[in-house]
Amino acid sequence: MKIFHGTENANIQKPTVLTLGVFDGLHLGHQRIMQTVVERASAVDAVPTAITFDPHPRAVLHPESAPPLLQTLDQRLANMEVLGIEQSIVIQFDREFAQQPAEEFIAEIIHDRLHAKEVHLGQDFAFGRGRGGNIELLRKMSGELGFIAEEVPEVRLRGHRISSSRIRHLLNEGRVNLARRMLGRPYGVEGVIIRGAQRGRTIGFPTANLHPHNRVIPKYGVYATATLVDGVWRRSITNIGIRPTFEKDAEPSIETFIFDYDGDLYGDVLRVRFLHRIRDEKKFSGIDELKAQIERDTNHALNYFRQQGVKNMLEIL
Repeated sequence: MKIFHGTENANIQKPTVLTLGVFDGLHLGHQRIMQTVVERASAVDAVPTAITFDPHPRAVLHPESAPPLLQTLDQRLANMEVLGIEQSIVIQFDREFAQQPAEEFIAEIIHDRLHAKEVHLGQDFAFGRGRGGNIELLRKMSGELGFIAEEVPEVRLRGHRISSSRIRHLLNEGRVNLARRMLGRPYGVEGVIIRGAQRGRTIGFPTANLHPHNRVIPKYGVYATATLVDGVWRRSITNIGIRPTFEKDAEPSIETFIFDYDGDLYGDVLRVRFLHRIRDEKKFSGIDELKAQIERDTNHALNYFRQQGVKNMLEIL
């Protein structure tokens, strides 16, 4: 996939079918938009293209209410490529860009520079000064400039509109199963493996301590997870929390025990996906009680992994 940082650097030769938005998480609603763009681009011999913004517009305009993002920019772009997007244009969102009239952006960027044949917008998305760049304006100007503008219907699950904010709320509650259904895949984080206190090794459960790149971390507790090691998704169990049995007011940690693996991962970048919540975080009276609970947790996780549906999911992650 070609990635252009800024529209001034976008050397676009062929006509495009494009969409634009933040697309945080690339959930099922975003995936429908990308699928529409890819299918229409194939139909009209154009390049499927996405415009995205970094940082999140609210982080610039209303930082006090800006949401933590589900994905890093690199993760977002990588997922766009998997969905068939061939060109991505990353616009650095700042106050100057926020003041650009939507009419100017449509005429000079979407039409003149990107040669759009079609523009497909997610429901309720708007851009430009005063959020003037909505589907109504695009449709009006498309008639004048000679492109097609359409709005992609939203995706709903259990009567709820699928949205990034809804998924963040579910993860904050530890409801990773429902979050997975809205994302179309298990929620995952990635980060560098750092050295911890190595207590797990002393009680027979050596863990990889993850320093996450992602800002959204599921609710404290123990989870059955899948961890990508050497290109293979391996069964694992992950604890998120502050280790209350040993420390007080400690920094939160993400500790992953990978079944049937004893390699050295220090310094590696690891990806962990959350499949099933086992229990809340708990303080124990001592190491013996903690070790007994870890054994119960691992048995719980292994029983979960024995389910045929889970085995199938691990094969296609």
